[in-house]
Amino acid sequence: MSPDRIGYTFAYLRVVPRVHLGAFVNVGVVLHARTAEFLGLRAVTDPERLRRCLPDTDIELLCRYLASLQAVAAGDPAGGRVALDPPSERFHWLTAPRSDVLQCSPVHVGVTADPRAQLEALFAPLAEP
Repeated sequence: MSPDRIGYTFAYLRVVPRVHLGAFVNVGVVLHARTAEFLGLRAVTDPERLRRCLPDTDIELLCRYLASLQAVAAGDPAGGRVALDPPSERFHWLTAPRSDVLQCSPVHVGVTADPRAQLEALFAPLAEP
C-alpha cells in the first residue's frame, strides 16, 4: 500500500429499539486506522433528533450511553477502565457483538489518505436532519 493510503476498519453504531424484530437506526460510526494510530467515534447526540427517529426509546439513557462510548474512543478516563486500553483494544471493545439496544454493524474495511476526514465522510449521511 502506498504511504498516502492508510488501511482502516469501521462499524456503524445502531439503535435496535426492539431487538427481537431486528430493525435499526444508524446513529454513529467508529473508525480505527491502526497504522495512523487513529481511533474516532462520531454519533448523533441531539436528543430531539434522536426522539424523532426513535420515539419509543429512552433518549436520555441512549445519550448517556453514546457519551460513554465517545469517552472510550477518545481514551478519556471518564469512559472507565477500558478507555485506558490501547486504541486497537478499545475499537474491538466498541465493536463487540451485543444483544442490547445499542449495537454495532459488522466491521468493514477501507483505505484512505486521511482517517479523520474519512470518519467525517462516513458520519455525514447520519448527521443530515
